[in-house]
Amino acid sequence: MKSKKIYFILFLFSVLLLFSFKSKLQGTSSEFESNFALELKNEIDELEFNSKAFRENKITIDSLQKVFLNCRKAYKKVEFQLAFQFPEYVSSKINGAPLLHIEKENSRPILTNPEGLQVLDELIFSDESAENKNEIANLAIRLNNNYKTIYNKVSVAPLNATDAILAIRIQLIRIFTLGITGFDTPGSLNAIDDSCNSLIGIKNYLENSSNLMPEKDKNSILNKINNTIAFLKQSNFENLNRLTLVKNHLDPIYAELLPFQKNQALKFVTSWNPNSTSLFDSEFLNPYQFTNLKKEEDSEGLRSLGKSLFFDSMLSHDNKMNCASCHQPEKGFADGTPKSMSNKNGITVFRNSPTLLNSAYADRFFYDLRAYTLEQQVEHVIFNNLEFNTSYAEILNKLNSNKTYREKFKTIFKKKSITREDFTKALASYVLSLKSYNSSFDQYVRGETSKIDASVANGFNLFTGKANCATCHFSPTFSGLVPPLYVENESEILGVFSKPTSKELDEDEGRNNNGVLYEKSWIYEKSFKTVTVRNANETAPYFHNGAYTNLDDVLEFYNQGGGEGMGVATRNQTLGSDKLNLTTEEKNDIVAFIKSLSDNKHTR
Repeated sequence: MKSKKIYFILFLFSVLLLFSFKSKLQGTSSEFESNFALELKNEIDELEFNSKAFRENKITIDSLQKVFLNCRKAYKKVEFQLAFQFPEYVSSKINGAPLLHIEKENSRPILTNPEGLQVLDELIFSDESAENKNEIANLAIRLNNNYKTIYNKVSVAPLNATDAILAIRIQLIRIFTLGITGFDTPGSLNAIDDSCNSLIGIKNYLENSSNLMPEKDKNSILNKINNTIAFLKQSNFENLNRLTLVKNHLDPIYAELLPFQKNQALKFVTSWNPNSTSLFDSEFLNPYQFTNLKKEEDSEGLRSLGKSLFFDSMLSHDNKMNCASCHQPEKGFADGTPKSMSNKNGITVFRNSPTLLNSAYADRFFYDLRAYTLEQQVEHVIFNNLEFNTSYAEILNKLNSNKTYREKFKTIFKKKSITREDFTKALASYVLSLKSYNSSFDQYVRGETSKIDASVANGFNLFTGKANCATCHFSPTFSGLVPPLYVENESEILGVFSKPTSKELDEDEGRNNNGVLYEKSWIYEKSFKTVTVRNANETAPYFHNGAYTNLDDVLEFYNQGGGEGMGVATRNQTLGSDKLNLTTEEKNDIVAFIKSLSDNKHTR
């Protein structure tokens, strides 16, 4: 009996030993994540220690820079997990952009200093690092404290297999839009290494995961990731062929991961479409994220009704102005004038009329971001005494008195009378339909065409690289809608002149004067929404004041570093004031790329 017990114990021990060996051999994604999270914790500890040593003149800036880059490396390897699980916290506390921002307290603006790795990157690699020793050390201490807040949570609840593919695909978007453009590394310009480390983190996670996809598919994706890393390591920031990177490397990985995406129930707000197959998919973003109109409510009939309203002067008080007065289809849904004409003879409205193409892809509207939805945007036009100069009551009375409109609304909404909500839904439906994501450039990236002009390709590489355009005009909208979640619009202070040759700042106060009380702050003086450059070839003149008549003038303005770069004091200019030193050929190539984004198929 005793021998049987011994044999049973030996057998059980053998089974446990075999299981343990197998687990160690294969590894688990949770163990992998915990190790990477611990590596980042240790590197942040090192950064804090060395930042204090730098403050006390015990180490040189070169030594601190090396420690910081090791910390960035550790962060990038685990970023796809951290940013997925704690998106708002990471974007503000761990890797926040180096810009002052406002936090709302009731209706009062509370000015908040930026913090995190991007801020440290800019300070540690600046020429004034010695003057900012205290700030660097204090930021490193805060970073350590901030990371401790989420470190324990990551250790207890690592990224699960259900969310893993979603997190990885979002990271690919982040690499393309914020990584290789230099947005994420404003001081060190360490974009190539950062992107490689992001991919290494993804690669290691997949290698240590056995339940995400069949081994054959995993090996195929791992091979593509290895090729992408090798491609990146052959380049530097200046000569990286970003078009080849997205078309031949990142896009194929992004598409190949889609079939293994087990979950679409995102735990955070985003307009990103998880079912998109390309970073330039025409359905990459969900426009219904930005409007009160829901997808299931929309229809061809509603769009047709909205189109009728868009071109009907009945909506204005004097029956002379309609939406197309300022947004003409043949002019890219702008109007070709510096400032649009009002309903009063010889008087213009305050600003230039921006395109409505892709305008729905925004969380804020107008150059000063005063409206929060498409429906609110309509209200501002309706009530403006220089535009429609009317009210909802007057418009609804006209529509309900019109038999044709009454019947159309009844057919769609099944109601006896037309309501304000139904009216705005119809207009929103039409504006949502004004999509433009099928340009010759989009088709080339998606592999639907095989050729592209060399000047266009070079222009895209400059736009997303040396010229720094894509650090404000983010792909694929090429607007200020911030990736990778695409739910927030940026505004920028450029130092725009009243005339290109005047060297006098335009008097418009922009966002600082938008009527939103908690945004009344000096950091928004002369700050304006970053609009899309898609279809820009059709929508001259440019900027909020329409003072720049052609793309060449616009490019030269940026080339010189905006107002500050041209010697005109511009408070809190967010555009880099250093000259870009673009050659005439390079500027021409960027213009060629912008022209390749034209795709206006819409008519009256």
